[in-house]
Amino acid sequence: MNINLKKLWYHLSKKRKKQFGMIFFLMILASLAEIISVSAVLPFLSVLTAPDHLYQQPLVQPIIQYLELESPDQLLLPFTILFIAAAIVAGVIRLLLLFCMTRISYATGADLSINIYRRTLYQEYSIHVSRNSSEVINGIITKTGTVISGVVGPALTIVSSSILITAIIFALLVINPEVAMVAFVSFTCLYWLVIKYSRKRLFKNSQTIANQSTQMIKSLQEGLGGIRDVLIDGSQQFYSQLYRNSDLPLRRAAGENIFIAGSPRFIMEAIGMVMIATLAYGMSMREGALVSAIPVLGALALGAQRLLPALQQAYSAYSVYKGSQASFQDVISLLDQPIPEYADGSISNSLQFENDIKLVNLGFRYSKDSEWVLNKINLSIPKGGRIGFLGKTGSGKSTLLDIIMGLLWPSEGQFFVDGQLITLQNRRSWQAHIAHVPQNIYLADSPIAENIAFGVPPEKIDYQLVKKAAEQAQISELISNWPMGYQTYVGEQGAKLSGGQRQRIGIARAFYKKAKVLIFDEATSALDNETEQAVMDVIDGLGRELTILIIAHRSSTLKGCDQVVKLTDKGIIIGKYNE
Repeated sequence: MNINLKKLWYHLSKKRKKQFGMIFFLMILASLAEIISVSAVLPFLSVLTAPDHLYQQPLVQPIIQYLELESPDQLLLPFTILFIAAAIVAGVIRLLLLFCMTRISYATGADLSINIYRRTLYQEYSIHVSRNSSEVINGIITKTGTVISGVVGPALTIVSSSILITAIIFALLVINPEVAMVAFVSFTCLYWLVIKYSRKRLFKNSQTIANQSTQMIKSLQEGLGGIRDVLIDGSQQFYSQLYRNSDLPLRRAAGENIFIAGSPRFIMEAIGMVMIATLAYGMSMREGALVSAIPVLGALALGAQRLLPALQQAYSAYSVYKGSQASFQDVISLLDQPIPEYADGSISNSLQFENDIKLVNLGFRYSKDSEWVLNKINLSIPKGGRIGFLGKTGSGKSTLLDIIMGLLWPSEGQFFVDGQLITLQNRRSWQAHIAHVPQNIYLADSPIAENIAFGVPPEKIDYQLVKKAAEQAQISELISNWPMGYQTYVGEQGAKLSGGQRQRIGIARAFYKKAKVLIFDEATSALDNETEQAVMDVIDGLGRELTILIIAHRSSTLKGCDQVVKLTDKGIIIGKYNE
């Protein structure tokens, strides 16, 4: 528990740490106000029941002299005002504490969620393809919220309640040490027994909640993502049941945690009332002790009325905390994702591309136990060259281009640009020269212009360059005929567009970037022959300052290439298209 909290503290900004320090100060202030409000009830009840006795007390004499009071009856008004003021001040401070705790907790949640998303985006491509996106999405959205409501909030509540309990016990000790100690020890032991027998169940439920929340998102993504096949195959019932199998255990576990957290309250309140009644009966049996006992009983009753909720709050917060441990651990794991040095600075422009790209004895495999996808690849790509890549499925064409783009790292061998070795330190500088057009284009549910200028804030988009890129991709005429033109929304994943239209927007995106290296990974596979030829003519007509690497679905697409690299089981074969 402490280790994860320390890790969480490490990931907080200096501003948040200062704010939590301010909250701790408010907790101390609230506890002091609580001591005053509980202590104030004793003289208030005394002035109601025995004003003559109170009037003779040495501690009251400064007040009597300052207010120039002449009789015991005149004590009632000032002590009533004192009691009311103490109660109001205590309430205001506690309200302020609640406001600050809530506001800062949820602001911290936003910080954590943003930090996780940012760190996730900076992870290696190999990590992204090896894990399910539903795990990350659940961690960023759901589990981060769970950490705030189930860890940060409860942790603050435990600290606040502990300080408050200490303050109340101190006040009760002053009033009646024996009763205060009996009450504190009794309730503490009872809550400890409840914690002892419930913590395993709470932790088990936390694992259920963490696992099933991921499965819920996974079933939603799969069902909605493949909605065309779901509708055609009539598999709605299957995905509904898949969701049900995750949703019911999650909500059952969450409900059980809530019951475990709230149930002791009613038992403890009943025990508290029994103790107060028993104490009142015992004190009333003493001869002449009833009048003097009423103020003490009132103060103890008020103290118990404050103490029991504080104990219940602390226990409830502990239960919620234990019930969120699995999600907490997942969030910490996401926060601990490494982040590259360039993430906090600008990209270095030290790496230039003026001559060639060279792969020397390059090999790649996904793990030490797996087969080599690429082995002993030696290849030189001159600047301005048009290089095509052929090979059967699984021959490593896309893997080779992923390495050239810096998405994957070679298992052996080296990769040079203008004689400079590409490393993890300068990889981002090299990627700044590259534009990539994959076979499956990702489109956001945004206007055409924003999809062409992908990743550029709307206010910074160069619309002249957008139109020029669309013309080069042979789609400008089509866009101009739409009522909204370049402000036309494409739908989720480009659902409102045909496959060929999506592909051409992806090609326009590469042209917009004005990169020095264009990589087409079967980018024209969804185009008809005529449109593909038109696009390839545009590519062939681009200046020789651009280097173009193409994996083609049809070999005829590569006829304009200077060289064609064929990947085989035994290595690569380099030749001309007509060879």
